[in-house]
Amino acid sequence: MSERSTLGSFAIMRRFVQPRAPFAAAAEPPAQCEFCSASLAPQHRHLLEVASREIFCVCQPCSILFDKREASVGRYQLILDRRLYLPDFRMSDLQWERLRIPVGLAFFFHSTPVGRAVVYYPSPMGPTESLLQPAAWTDLMHDNLVLTTMTPDIEALLVNRSPRTAAAGAEHFLVPIDECYRLVGLLRTRWRGLSGGEEVWHEIGRFFASLKANCVISSINRETGANS
Repeated sequence: MSERSTLGSFAIMRRFVQPRAPFAAAAEPPAQCEFCSASLAPQHRHLLEVASREIFCVCQPCSILFDKREASVGRYQLILDRRLYLPDFRMSDLQWERLRIPVGLAFFFHSTPVGRAVVYYPSPMGPTESLLQPAAWTDLMHDNLVLTTMTPDIEALLVNRSPRTAAAGAEHFLVPIDECYRLVGLLRTRWRGLSGGEEVWHEIGRFFASLKANCVISSINRETGANS
């Protein structure tokens, strides 16, 4: 990962080192919008600076302004709020093993600055990139056409294959990118020792339970590309 990329990743994590309830006590939001200095509501939108991957908290009027890419000539993107649970997602154990991710958690998204799909996993050191072969991503998109609907940079495929938190098997979600960094911040701040400790896995389990409860269930139709 480049120095700029690393700095951008840690800048994002500053927003999410304390997760929102119900995972723990809610983090205090910035007092002001980071663009116009207006007061922020506890629940507010986020903007992504595409080049650095830094996330900014914004008020409602600014979120409406930046809802159009033309407002910043593509420099910023308003992070969408689509959350899909994908019970029919197709990813074999062999496909997963080829990613060589040391934990059962990862998120995939298309990065505009590098011009390709990338995969990261949460670690005690923060978001860590794993090499994603283009053919591997192409295969996943062929088998799961919902991936073709993902908005670059701001939506991600989030995978939970951890036996500690996905007792019923692998779980797959299409989520806003800030949810992925919320998970990264949770793991980084709660990890203890070599295995993480019971607390971190308990909180990660609660994270995914809450995420699933707030998702729309989407079934993938390989033949037509429709999902409902």
